[in-house]
Amino acid sequence: MTMTKKPAAMRTRWAVATVAALALALLTVHLPSLQELAEAAGQAPAACPKDAKPANLNFTMKDVSGKNVRLSDYKGKVILLDFWATWCVPCKAEIPWFVEFQKQYGPQGLQVVGVSVDDTVQKMKPYVSQLKMNYTVLQGLGHDDVQDAYGPMYAIPVTVVISRDQKICAKHTGIASKAAFENEIKLLLAGL
Repeated sequence: MTMTKKPAAMRTRWAVATVAALALALLTVHLPSLQELAEAAGQAPAACPKDAKPANLNFTMKDVSGKNVRLSDYKGKVILLDFWATWCVPCKAEIPWFVEFQKQYGPQGLQVVGVSVDDTVQKMKPYVSQLKMNYTVLQGLGHDDVQDAYGPMYAIPVTVVISRDQKICAKHTGIASKAAFENEIKLLLAGL
């Protein structure tokens, strides 16, 4: 009897491992941004599509120090809103870029906001410190409404680029290129 259960359990483990490997592979696939598609078509890049939907900034979450932060406090800024987790390898790859962007473009009106989707503050604090995250980091655990507002989210990271007038100008699921993010940020800061 043990012989029949063991192969079924092994098949289940292999199936789970295969699905996990495929999911990880999909996260590394680069999907072109709107900017890249426009440039490939020989068009001048636009910072935000004309039909961009409004971003819902009516949420309050706690930061790593326990302080309430309202997303609406960032109205008038270009917002790079990143949904991530401490266990997410592609998320960890993007964070140094976001640190650099906040330092370089923050004085011009950029605000990077990281929303940890399923980590406790106790797990986030040392991670934020270790990666020297110089931007607002919020606890998204228990805030499915925020994820729903910017979803659907089938995987993370999900990074949303929001204009000064609260329009969702770009949404990246999975890791995107540093150049794509920077180009979108520069165009929005320039008001193009």
